[in-house]
Parts: sequence; C-alpha cells; structure tokens
Amino acid sequence: MTADLQPLVSVTDLSVAFPSEGGVVRAVDGLSFELAPGGALAIVGESGSGKSTAAYALLGLHRGTGAEVTGSVRVAGHDVSAADDAELRRVRGGAAAMVFQDPLSSLDPYQAIGDQIAEVHRVHRPGASRRDARARAVEVLGRVGIPDAARRARSRPHEFSGGMRQRALIAMALACEPRLLVADEPTTALDVTVQAQILDLLRELRAETGMGLILVTHDLGVAAGSVDDLLVMKDGRAVERGPVRTVLDAPDETYTRDLLAAVPRVNVRRTVLRKPTGVGSSGGPSGGPSDNTALLEATGLRREFGRGKRAVTAVDGVSLTVRAGETVGVVGESGSGKTTLGRMLVRLLEPTGGELRYRGRDIGTLRERELRAFRSELQMVFQDPVSSLNPRRSIGESIADPLRAAGKLGDAEIVARVRELLERVGLDPGAYHRYPHEFSGGQRQRVGIARALAPEPRLIVCDEPVSALDVTTQAQVVRLLGELQRDLGLALVFIAHDLAVVRQVSDRLVVMRGGRIVEEGPADSVYEQPRDPYTQGLLAAVPLLEPAGAAA
Repeated sequence: MTADLQPLVSVTDLSVAFPSEGGVVRAVDGLSFELAPGGALAIVGESGSGKSTAAYALLGLHRGTGAEVTGSVRVAGHDVSAADDAELRRVRGGAAAMVFQDPLSSLDPYQAIGDQIAEVHRVHRPGASRRDARARAVEVLGRVGIPDAARRARSRPHEFSGGMRQRALIAMALACEPRLLVADEPTTALDVTVQAQILDLLRELRAETGMGLILVTHDLGVAAGSVDDLLVMKDGRAVERGPVRTVLDAPDETYTRDLLAAVPRVNVRRTVLRKPTGVGSSGGPSGGPSDNTALLEATGLRREFGRGKRAVTAVDGVSLTVRAGETVGVVGESGSGKTTLGRMLVRLLEPTGGELRYRGRDIGTLRERELRAFRSELQMVFQDPVSSLNPRRSIGESIADPLRAAGKLGDAEIVARVRELLERVGLDPGAYHRYPHEFSGGQRQRVGIARALAPEPRLIVCDEPVSALDVTTQAQVVRLLGELQRDLGLALVFIAHDLAVVRQVSDRLVVMRGGRIVEEGPADSVYEQPRDPYTQGLLAAVPLLEPAGAAA
C-alpha cells in the first residue's frame, strides 16, 4: 500500500479504562475505525458514551493521567500508542491538532491570543523566530475570519466573544498546518448563527488544506451537514458506522433510531401537553395556556451595566407579558440580552428603568425585605447546574434551602418534601445525601428543577436549561418540564439559543436582538412565517437532519 493510500487515522481495538474506588471504569471498549486522508468523520453518542475519551487517545492525551490504554492508535504514520515523548510532541500540532469544547478554559486568561498561538508555532517549529511566529499567528487569525487580525492578536481571551474564542482555538490548531483536526464539541455553547459560521469555517478549511476532520458531537444536526461518515458510540463501543446519509436515513441499530427520535426539529410543531381541568399546584393557578390572566408584566424594562460613556445597555425598553400556565420562549444570539431579561423577571437583577408587575403588584422597585413575599413564587433554573449547586453540600440540602428560608416546615417535613421532589423529577429519593459530582449533567439539571419547584412557584424562568446536554437527556428534561407545567399549572419563560428545542416547549415566542424585542407572536406563526429578517436569518442557520428541509 502506498503512503497516499494509507489511512490518516487507524484505530484498532482501543480500550481506555480509569481506576476508581468502585472498580475499573471502561470508558472505551474495543473501538476500531479508520479515516482516509482528507476525510471527515463524526463520532456521536450520549454523554458517557466514550466519544471524547476516544478522541483524546488520538493525541495521546491520556498519558500521565493514570488511565489504562490498550490497543493500537496510528495517526499520520505515527504509532501514538508506542511513541516516546519526543515523537508524541511531533504528532501534536504537527500531524494532528485538537480544538477543545470550552475555549475560555483552554486559553490562558493572562496572555494575548496572538502570543499563545505564536508559542504553539515555536514549540512545534523549533527553528522559527519570534517574528515569524507572530506573523504566523496573525496569518491564521485572519484565515479563520477574525477581523483586523494584527490588532486583535494583542487582545486577551476575555475581550473576545464566545464565537471568536472558538475561532482563536481553531487558529491555534492550524498554526502548524496539521493533517488532522480533532474538534471536541466545538459548537455546543454557541448560538445558531455563530455555530453555522464555525461549521462553514471547518468546511472551508478542509477544502483549502485537504486536512482530515474528526468531529465529536452530540448534535446529529451538526454532524449531518459537516462530515462524510458517522460513528455512533454507546457505552464505549461502536454500535453503528457508515456514510452519514445512510446512517441518518436508514439506521440499522435501535440505539441510533432512538437518538434520531430524540432530536428536536425546528420544522415540527409542538405537541401540547394539555392540563386536566381544575388541576393546579397547591396555591398555584389552575389555568393552562388558554388562561388569559396576566401573571407577570414587564413594561419598558431596561438594564444598563456601568456608568457614563462606558455604560452598556443589555436590555433596552422590553415589554413582555407572561400569562398563567403558558410558556414563553425567548431566543436570540449571545449578547442579545435574553439572560439579563430573565434574571430581571425574577428580580435577581434590579432593573434600571421600566416597570415590572407581578399579579398586579409593582415589584420592580421593591427592596429585598419587601420582595421576600414574592420570592417563593418566582424561581429560576440556571444554565450550568455545576456552578449553581454547592459542591460541598448534598443535593438534598440544596433543594431544602428555599423551604428552610420560608420557615413554614419542620425538619422532618422538609426532608419528606425534598424526597417527594426528587421522585417528582425522576431521581431516586434515596439520593438525598449524595453530592453534585456523583450525578450526570442531566441528573444535576433535574436537581436544579427540583430546587426551583420546592417553594411551589407560579412562574419559573429556565435559562438555557438543556444547552449542554445530549439529545436524549435534553428530550427527557424538556418532557419533564412539560409534564410539570401540565400538572402544576406553572408559567415558564424558556430562554435558549436552540430554536428547535424552543419550538417544542413554547406557546409564544419572543425574538431578541441588541437588547430589544424584534419579533413576538404565537410560536408556530413566528416559526412558519417570520416577518423580521433577523428571525429569518436565525431560522436559516439551524442545522437540519433532512436534506430536503435544509434546502427549503
């Protein structure tokens, strides 16, 4: 076989195991696959399927971690499994490079972006001068679409947006012209338009350089338009492999079909869970989406950060009504003001202008002591359950906090209520004394929902509650919220950048841009006949599984 016909990547019987107190955890178990030069493969599966662990093995990133790695991994002619440190250094950056999921934690916050890229270039090109390395940094930043690259190369990571930081990571990976790019969830936390830009960039770079691509993702829509082949993993093993359209259109395995069934479609209407007549939470409203009672009203709501010439207006004159029992979806790009709006609606942020009324009472100007009477009725589910749960306290104690603050129940009653809530959100009531790190991402999000439900609220603001979850876990959490709304008569404000998810839960849709509402209306009307060009652009950027839908 000639060098040109040899696989760029060849993985044979790869296993990766991690020792733990409970025994050995086999994250990857007997995985084999190949990638031809210039090819593109997506590795997909649920959280814990082993896809990222397998990707890390391609660059020998498990070395020195205590992981037990067996099998053969060859990349661009290098035997990664048997390589010494010097050869492994030649593989990383030269033969292959990796783009990690979270660019903020992958970049040095104290060092300029250009300096970090130049350092990578000099490490892997020992003969390069500092001047050459800086020039290369500016060149690759320009190549990935960073405007005014020479000036922005002097910026630090916090001065870049999320999409620009991801581009900077891609530029760093390209600094030494690798033959293989491994991208681990490169678009997970990005809004749809930035996501589309990153995926377009990867396609353009493949066409220009002929590099191979391995894309690790839980988003089958992202995979559908970005790769040639699909590898589906479950429990560390490959359950299906083939051309992307073959696997997506006619999957052989039940697991693959279940993954596809869980993918939210932006062109599919919501299936409304109707609430039985007269059913509501104790003390909560009994109306459903058809109830016209105005529960929460925002008029001309405004929020500024900073003062004087440096003041930034995050929300600019927003007026919004949330009715009892309905779900209002709020969508927009990063920086559109949707999270700031959500936090103001539950008074976690104080408005700097406008009026906020809850059940007819002006709560926008209430002091904290006066606001306590409303705290139990207005709750929030945060985007990141890891940072919103205290790692040193059991999940039962975290859920119990609002109950203790209310001071209406004794200790035994609080424990009983928490166990009831755990069961209500699909968790084991016996998990009361377990800690957040002992749960998966989807389970931690269920804990966050249980905590929000504890004081029996009338309205819950959900801020990106499923953005970092795989499609099956995402579907479970969305289904849970729908069931809770049906049974308890809750009003929901559902904030997200994933328009397909928002359609599955929303009665009405609000589209935000630059701190303002640019379009609002019944969800199906906005999705099927968007009036504003910005809304049309958002919908056009959503990756679709079906080619016909993508072309429409």
